[in-house]
Amino acid sequence: MSSPTRQLRGRWFVLTLYVAVVSIAGLMGALIAWFRPNPEELNPQLFGVIDLPSNALGMALYGSITLAVLFGVLLGAIIFVSNRYDDNAVGR
Repeated sequence: MSSPTRQLRGRWFVLTLYVAVVSIAGLMGALIAWFRPNPEELNPQLFGVIDLPSNALGMALYGSITLAVLFGVLLGAIIFVSNRYDDNAVGR
C-alpha cells in the first residue's frame, strides 16, 4: 500500500511533466513560425474551427493548446481508470 505522500509526489511529477511537454510544444510551434521562410502559408486552425494568426504566437498557441487537450484527455482517462482499479483483486 502506498502512502499519501508518495502518491502526491507522483501526481506532482506527472503534472510537472505535463506542463513541461506542453511548454515545449508551444516553443516548437513558435520556432517553426519564426524560421519558416513564408509563415503566412501556415494558416493554423485550432480544432479545425478557430483561425489563429500565422505568426509565432499563433503557432505557439496551436501547438500548446492542441497538445494540452490531447494529453489532458488521456491523463483524465488514466486517472479515471486508476481510481476505480482495485489493487486487492489482482491474483485472485
